[in-house]
Amino acid sequence: MFGRIFGAALAIATGLSLAHAAAAQDLRPDQVAFRAIYKELVETNTSLSAGSCTLAAAKMAAHLKAAGYTDGQITFFSVPDHPKEGGVVAIYPGTSKTAKPMLLLGHLDVVEAKRADWVRDPFQFIEEDGVYYGRGTSDMKVIDATWVDMLVRFKAEKYQPKRTIKLALTCGEETLEAFNGADWLAKNKRDLIDAAFALNEGGGGRADAAGKLQSQGVQVGEKVVQQFRMETVNPGGHSSIPIRDNAIYQLAQGLLKVRDYDFPLTMNDTTHAFFAKAGAGRTDETGKAMVAISKDAGDKAAEAILNKDRGFHSMLRTTCVATLLDGGHAENALPQRAGANINCRMFPGSTMEDTKARLEAAIGDPGVKLIALQPIRAKPTPPPLDPKIIGPMEKVAAKYFPGTPLVPTMSTGASDAIYLSPVGIPTYGVPGFWSGPEGSGAHGLNEHMSVKSVMVGRDYLTELVKTYADEG
Repeated sequence: MFGRIFGAALAIATGLSLAHAAAAQDLRPDQVAFRAIYKELVETNTSLSAGSCTLAAAKMAAHLKAAGYTDGQITFFSVPDHPKEGGVVAIYPGTSKTAKPMLLLGHLDVVEAKRADWVRDPFQFIEEDGVYYGRGTSDMKVIDATWVDMLVRFKAEKYQPKRTIKLALTCGEETLEAFNGADWLAKNKRDLIDAAFALNEGGGGRADAAGKLQSQGVQVGEKVVQQFRMETVNPGGHSSIPIRDNAIYQLAQGLLKVRDYDFPLTMNDTTHAFFAKAGAGRTDETGKAMVAISKDAGDKAAEAILNKDRGFHSMLRTTCVATLLDGGHAENALPQRAGANINCRMFPGSTMEDTKARLEAAIGDPGVKLIALQPIRAKPTPPPLDPKIIGPMEKVAAKYFPGTPLVPTMSTGASDAIYLSPVGIPTYGVPGFWSGPEGSGAHGLNEHMSVKSVMVGRDYLTELVKTYADEG
């Protein structure tokens, strides 16, 4: 299958290099070539319902093959029951026999996008007023395109790194029921992706309304998703003779207990560093509370202030929230069963068992059952705040973003880093790209990235990767 797709992709890729030069007339020639790869990726639908990561992987491999990568340096992978959810691994050999490789990780799949909901076609790469629009422009095809373009240019430059550079483009990060390529590689091809560390999505910067960059972040750790089924059962009966003992009412009471429960405040090295560094640049009440909590996690006054911000509240603890609801079996019958999905984001170091026990204690009703749903994740362990990783990020950031603090962050979401860290590949979300206060529209409508952010972020990441690779 890959052979047929690869051949078609190679033919498509041949004429891409200057196809959009008119739209990118202010760009350098190398930026024009990168923009073409970026556009091609965005316009290749990789949603689970209608797209194909396998096709996108073949198209990206076509660029690498055209640049001179051999068949032995490119490995395609997929499984028979998920033929459209394949990916590719590419290797750029280093000169050192002792330096451990580095891994560039990216997922090709995107969240679903309905044309009727968007101002512009989500699967057309559109540039308007210095902004690129399209599904995946920020999450995370801008990084995927950067990695591919980088390896193509390294080949053209005959660049000789000390450290081998590996690239893994996978599928399944956005959808739990999909085949996850990063998970599959970690379990089945660990040697193929073996690396001292990996660079991934999850970091990035934030600009103010005027476009001034306020901060850059490096993701060092993340929460882990755990789903629970909350369920109540009842004998039911005829709706004409209702009673208080009702499965839906009982479930509703349990849901309210979950709503009102706050898991205990928890901090680790990453969040201590985040609140200290991010708070130091602020003079308002919240900034002072951030610094205070970094010094004393037991400062209840500071916690109360930070809890007013939904992002900070979530960063300080495990959180659980109801996301789906069902119940009853007939309009004229008392419900015999009612249920809800509880989506938990567990703080690193927490376990499914501990989270479940705390929820059950908060609910306080043995008739409300909590059932842990698959997949049940291993206990998450964040990567270390390693100076050998963070130091080069800070050094290169000082050149590209002078005066902008680089802040370690812990994601309250989740990425494919959860599959690599448990097998001994610490994974970091890179700085570089940024969005405004309104965000980038990732997972939502009219996803976008500014041209300036894309081009500066690409240059930053290129120099960062070379810094790691040259150090060996």
